[in-house]
Amino acid sequence: MKDEQAQGASAVEDVMARYGAGGPDPAGLARLYRDLHAHPEPAFAEVRTAGIAAGLLRAAGFETVTGIGGTGVAGVLRNGTGPMVLLRADMDALRLRERTGLPYASEATAPDSDGNATPLMHACGHDMHVTCLAGAVGLLAAGRAHWRGSVLAVFQPAEEIGAGARAMLDDGLYDRFGVPDIVLGQHVFPLEAGRLVLRPGLVLGATETVEVTVSGRGAHGSQPERSVDPVLMAASAVVRLQGVVARELAPDEQAVLTVSRLRAGLAENVIPEEASLTLNMRAFDDAVLRRVAAAARRIVDAEAAASGAPRPPEYRTLSAFPSTTNDADATHALEAAFTARFGAGRVGPMDRLIGSEDMGHFGTEAGAPSVFWGLGATVPGAGTAPDGTTAGNHSPYFAPAIEPTLSTGVEALVTAALAHLSPAA
Repeated sequence: MKDEQAQGASAVEDVMARYGAGGPDPAGLARLYRDLHAHPEPAFAEVRTAGIAAGLLRAAGFETVTGIGGTGVAGVLRNGTGPMVLLRADMDALRLRERTGLPYASEATAPDSDGNATPLMHACGHDMHVTCLAGAVGLLAAGRAHWRGSVLAVFQPAEEIGAGARAMLDDGLYDRFGVPDIVLGQHVFPLEAGRLVLRPGLVLGATETVEVTVSGRGAHGSQPERSVDPVLMAASAVVRLQGVVARELAPDEQAVLTVSRLRAGLAENVIPEEASLTLNMRAFDDAVLRRVAAAARRIVDAEAAASGAPRPPEYRTLSAFPSTTNDADATHALEAAFTARFGAGRVGPMDRLIGSEDMGHFGTEAGAPSVFWGLGATVPGAGTAPDGTTAGNHSPYFAPAIEPTLSTGVEALVTAALAHLSPAA
């Protein structure tokens, strides 16, 4: 085992020696990151980003296919007999106005479902994920003399709505390229830049987001007696929904129920005909999530009935994410590889988070182990909110430090891939 680890560490050294010397140029990758950050695209509209990813894969010698599941891109580099390693990065941005003040801050907009222009921002770090994978595939291609097997690089759309991984799989990702033996991915977090964190077992929770429309009867604002007020109906439901987690779950059953939007009406003197609520529900346990969702529906239905609504509420699922679970053996092996490469001081345990990811679909579909780890992206003074706190993911002030985040992320992907590929004879 020690000989295998030493051989793997040597391969990493040899491949990483090409970083800037016959392989991807670090300054060029930094320029790529700033370009991607300045040009965010929403879910299933990542046309420009996908084109860049495809061009980089082809330049590295990967057999490349575009348009998988909409805007997904994947490429494979086959290099003799050995395992197939899937490396995944997500591409989509969030509908959020950037407030970082960076010289490469986004000013992009895109139409929403109603045709209204909304601002876009890479507030979750997917631009960093794409850039790190671009660097890693270039290095692995340049260093192919040191490994055997296949590298499958996947640039996935629509992670933010939990639909991109499933779309790529349903569109025949594995039929086109083969089934991977291991699935690997990383995500930037507001941790010390250059630090890597991971944990075996459950890592992220499951999520369901539902839009609910409650119906009333419209009237003039001066004649409420002629109405069935959907705003009051919705507001009453919001208050009552806060009791689901507090009063229907045991203290050790962790869950979150957030009403993230409440929308109604267009005129200041009109009681509208309907109102909509967006419910974001999360739990570590799928059974707990189902109970929370059922309780939420029961409460909204009851409020509508109590208000005399002319029609029952309508429900539309906007997104759904599975829980993310790391394979224990693969995680321990990767922790050892990271520690050997970066040193124990830069590798640590990852907290279990109730946020969600859809990367787990790739491992589940393949029947293969998967590992998802965290990449620190924060340095003192960068990415700071007005109140002085460090901005986290999905904040308009979230600003990963380009270095050492980028070089660490590239090196982590290369290290992880080589830990599972076969060494060259």
